[in-house]
Amino acid sequence: MTRKVLVSGGTSGIGAGIAQAFRDHGDSVIAVGLAGPELDTAAKDGAFRGITLKALDVSDQQAVDDLAGSLGDLDVLVNCAGMIRRMAEYEMATFLKVLDVNLSGTMRLCMACKPQLAARRGAIVNMASMLSFFGGPAVPAYSASKGGVMQLTKSLAVAWAKEGIRVNAVAPGWIATPLTQALQDDAARSQVILDRTPMARWGTPADVAKAVLFLASDKADFITGAILPVDGGYAAM
Repeated sequence: MTRKVLVSGGTSGIGAGIAQAFRDHGDSVIAVGLAGPELDTAAKDGAFRGITLKALDVSDQQAVDDLAGSLGDLDVLVNCAGMIRRMAEYEMATFLKVLDVNLSGTMRLCMACKPQLAARRGAIVNMASMLSFFGGPAVPAYSASKGGVMQLTKSLAVAWAKEGIRVNAVAPGWIATPLTQALQDDAARSQVILDRTPMARWGTPADVAKAVLFLASDKADFITGAILPVDGGYAAM
């Protein structure tokens, strides 16, 4: 059966890898991202062929509600939209913006899509992080938001299980995306990361996507409220 899948933050990085993996699995995929150069680039990229691309700002409640209302059926929601601003997150306005996108944006989409997901006994997979488990001194807002995503995932899993909605999250470690390109290119800093990662390599969006596909599948139909690390063992050290 072809499922309908919505991936926020699905026009780049990990989200794009997830959207493409669902497409390759034979699902009908809608990938949403911020209007502008990133979405325009995705629209011209053959890697997105067969994926419906739409603009969405997850911090805009009306836009989220409008999108959810236009979907019809929905089987899977994957919340990947996120931002990180590193040391600028010590400025209060930036701190609040990061929380609004990463944490509140996840909640907005979960709530807006709940009726469709309940009707289909669907699944939600949220994007947590290794920083859901420990602090990041340069990224206080990002760390706080991802800790919040972990607890939100558990709370919604408990609250919505009776309606047939499973809610899980993946917690990526160091993944090779444009967001981490500067670290990948810095040999010394990259080696520090690899030295702590038991599997001794950077992860890929495809690594994360495989875990998301599993959690969204019937192979995981007795799994809810789980936070699955996809980090090559980094958090185990």
